[in-house]
Amino acid sequence: MEAVTKLDVEAIRADFPILKRTIGDRTLAYLDSAATSQKPVQVVDAMRRFTEHSNANISRSVHTLGAEATEAYEGARARVAAFIGAPSADEVVFTKNSTEAINLLAYAFQNATLDPHADPRLRLAPGDEIVVTEMEHHANLIPWQQLAQRTGATLKWIGITDHGRLDLESVPDVITERTKLVSFTHVANLLGTVNPTSQITARAREVGA
Repeated sequence: MEAVTKLDVEAIRADFPILKRTIGDRTLAYLDSAATSQKPVQVVDAMRRFTEHSNANISRSVHTLGAEATEAYEGARARVAAFIGAPSADEVVFTKNSTEAINLLAYAFQNATLDPHADPRLRLAPGDEIVVTEMEHHANLIPWQQLAQRTGATLKWIGITDHGRLDLESVPDVITERTKLVSFTHVANLLGTVNPTSQITARAREVGA
């Protein structure tokens, strides 16, 4: 069994200036990071340094600040790629949040559907399937509902058990050879359920989704 690394909660809290606040007579406990996450002092300092010394438009300005800003931006992309194990920094796309990222992905699928020369794996047609779960935030539901309506694809659901967990026994029946896309939350925003990603993604890969 792998050793469990203990987190020094107080040391972590100390990195977040806002958590030094008190509300009434209580120390702030912030539990809404899925909506807006707080920033550790390292990020605050990096943003301040950039704003005070290198702030400029990226990827187009040829003056000194523009070059520095572009270098910082692309350097961050490369570091993120290395951190998550992406084969190339070109695979990392920065978006404002998950909602924007999901909508961009849905938009890309719609564009591919309209392009006869696009990769067939990205084109949707009647009979194709999009799979989500009953735990989804609206941000990971409405874009796929709209995409299914526009393309004629079928939207399917992985249900929830009476214990508030995904019905994993249904996964082989829900994700089929007709499934083109599977999109699901890792941690449910309402229930806090941590979903087992490996079983769902393994089935998706098995059918080529």
